Amino acid sequence: MILEGAIGDAYGAGFEFAKYEKIKLKNTITKYEAHPLFNEINGKYTDDTQMAIGISELLIEEQEWTPLKIASKFVDVFKRDPRRGYAKSFYDFLFNVVDGQEFLNTIIGKSERNGAAMRSYPIGVLYNEEEVINKCNMQSMITHNTDQGIISAQAIALMNHYFIYEKGRKSNLPEYLSDIQKYNWNGNWKGEVRCDAIETVEAVLTIILREISLKEMLRKSVDFGGDVDTIASLTLAIGSNCKEVENDLPNWLYKELENRKYGHDYIKNLDRSILNLKIN
Repeated sequence: MILEGAIGDAYGAGFEFAKYEKIKLKNTITKYEAHPLFNEINGKYTDDTQMAIGISELLIEEQEWTPLKIASKFVDVFKRDPRRGYAKSFYDFLFNVVDGQEFLNTIIGKSERNGAAMRSYPIGVLYNEEEVINKCNMQSMITHNTDQGIISAQAIALMNHYFIYEKGRKSNLPEYLSDIQKYNWNGNWKGEVRCDAIETVEAVLTIILREISLKEMLRKSVDFGGDVDTIASLTLAIGSNCKEVENDLPNWLYKELENRKYGHDYIKNLDRSILNLKIN
C-alpha cells in the first residue's frame, strides 16, 4: 500500500507540472524521470509519501491522536530526512520550525490544496468509519482547515477503507462515499489536475473506477498532467487494496525505488506493520 504509493509518487514526480509534450513522449513506464525542477528527485518519493509515512507511524505507535502529536510527527519525519517536493513555502516552514508546538503556533492552516488528502490514505486501515473520519478531520485541520481540505482527506481515507475491508465492488464506491459524507463525487474528471483538494479526489476516483490494473492506473494518472505525483501516489496506494485491480507493475519500479534509510525496505516493513492494524 505505502510502497505502491511511494512508487506512484516517485514515478509521477518526474512529470509533475511537466509540459504535455514530455508526458506524451516519456510516460511509457520504462524508467524514473528526473523532476522538472529538482534533478535529485529521480527514483525518490516526495512530500506526499513522507507525510503518509508520518501518519502511518503515528497509527502504528498508537500514540494519542492530538494536534501536537500530529504536528510533531510532521516535523520529525522532515527533520530526519529533508527532501524536496514540498511547496517552497511549506518546505521553508518545516526547515525553520523547531518542534510541533512551534508548528502549531505559527502555521496558517486555511489551505484548500490537497496536502491533507495526499497523506490520509493510511487512516483507512482503521476498522471504525467514525474513527477514520475523526482522525482525518484532526490531521486535516492542522494545515487544511477548510471544507475542501477536510472532505477530500475523508474521501481518500474512506476509499482505502472501502477496499481494505472489502465493502463492495469498486463501481459502488461513489455511492458509499455519498452515503457517509453526504457529498456527491462525480468520478468523471478530465484535464489537468491542480494542487486542489476537490480536483485531486475527482481525478483519483475517476481512475479507480475506470482501470483494472496498477500499471494503467499509473499511466493514466500521469496523462492528466498537473500535480500527477499526488494522483499517481493515491491511485496506486488505494488501488493496491482493491481485489478487482491487478498488480502488474513492472518489477523495476520496486527495485529502482530509493532504498536509503527510509526507502524501499523501510516502507515495506512499515506496510506490514500498518496492515497488522486491520481487524479481520
